[in-house]
Amino acid sequence: MFKSLNPFKSLQSKKSLLSTLTEHPVMTFQNPLHQQMAQQVEHCYQVAESKLAKQFPRPEVAFTLRGKSAGTAHLQLNKLRFNPKLLQDNQQAFLEDVIPHEICHLLAFQLYGRVKPHGREWQSLMQSLYGRVPRTTHSFDTRAVEGKTFEYHCQCGPIKLSIRRHNKVVRGETQYRCRKCGSKLKLN
Repeated sequence: MFKSLNPFKSLQSKKSLLSTLTEHPVMTFQNPLHQQMAQQVEHCYQVAESKLAKQFPRPEVAFTLRGKSAGTAHLQLNKLRFNPKLLQDNQQAFLEDVIPHEICHLLAFQLYGRVKPHGREWQSLMQSLYGRVPRTTHSFDTRAVEGKTFEYHCQCGPIKLSIRRHNKVVRGETQYRCRKCGSKLKLN
C-alpha cells in the first residue's frame, strides 16, 4: 500500500505552523527583565490554552504601575500593568505568582464575564491552570515605593494616609474612620 503524498497538505501544515508562531508574537522590550516577564505571560497563556482547549487574545503588557500594587489587570482593555520597582526586587515571585494572578483575572473575565475579582472562578483558575495558592495580596516590602504620607490620629493613635487619601479628605470628598475603634481620623 502506498501512502498518497499531497503537496498541498505539507504546504498547509507549514502555513498552519507559521500562523501559530506569528499569531501571538511576544511583545518586545528593551529591558531584559521586562522581556523575560513578557515571555512568562506568553507561557502562561499557552498553558491556559492547552488546559482549557480554548484560544485567548493576548493582552497588552506594560511596566508603568506605581505605588504598592505589584500588578493590575484591566479587564475591558485586555491589558496587564506591572510595577517595575517591585518587579526588580521580587523577580521570582513575579514569575511564579504575580503574572499568573493577573492573567487569571483576564481569563476569568473572558470565560465567565463579570465575577468577583478573587471569587471562586478566579481561585479555580489559579489552582487548576498554574497550581498556585490563590492569594489576593502580595507580601512584598513596599517601603521603597511608598509615597508621601500624612499622619492622622484616632482614639487608638497615629495612622498614616497616602497623599491620595489625604487629598480626598482636604477636598471634602470623603472621611476615613479607624478600623479598630471606628472614630473619625483627624489630621494634626
